Amino acid sequence: MSTNPFEGRALVCSFAYANGHHCRMPRKTSHPFLCTYHARKEAQADAADRVGRDLATRFSANYLSGSDLSSALAHMMSAVAQGHLKPKAASTLAYLSQTLLQAIHLSQHEYINAFGTTSWREEIRAAFAEPDPNPPCEDPEPDPAVQEPEVQAPGAQKPEPLPHDPATYVESILTQVYKNK
Repeated sequence: MSTNPFEGRALVCSFAYANGHHCRMPRKTSHPFLCTYHARKEAQADAADRVGRDLATRFSANYLSGSDLSSALAHMMSAVAQGHLKPKAASTLAYLSQTLLQAIHLSQHEYINAFGTTSWREEIRAAFAEPDPNPPCEDPEPDPAVQEPEVQAPGAQKPEPLPHDPATYVESILTQVYKNK
C-alpha cells in the first residue's frame, strides 16, 4: 500500500470539473494527461476554434462578395460533415450568411442608385485589385506651382467611396432601412 495518495494520479486523467473533482478514468496512452473522452472533447474544441478562425479570415476583406459567402458556406458544410462544427451552430451561421447576402444586394442597389453603375464596377474592381507593393506617400507635398481649381456642377454632390469595413457599412445601411419603415 502506497503512503503517497498522489502516486497513482500520473496514470489517471487530469481533467478537473467545475466543482473541483477530478476525472478518475485512466489516461489515454497517446495523450499526455487526459482520458479518451476528455482528449476527444479537447480535439473537437480545437477543431471548432480552427474552423472559426478560418471563417473569420474569409470575412475580413474590404469587400465581401457572393463568392466569398459561397466559399465560406462550403467550408462550413465540410466542417459539419467532419464533426468539427455542431449542426446547430452551422444552421445559425447559414442564416446569418443569408442575411448578409441580402445586405450585399441592398448595398449594391443603394450604391448604384447614388453613384451609378460605373462607379460600382470601379469599386468592385478596386476591391479585387492586387495591392501596390510600393504605395505612395500618405501626405505628399503639393507643388505650389500647380493649383487645380475644383469644378463641380451646381447642386452635384461628390460621391463618397465605400467604407473600409464592410460590417460597419452593412450596419449603417440596415439602420437606415429600419428607420425608413
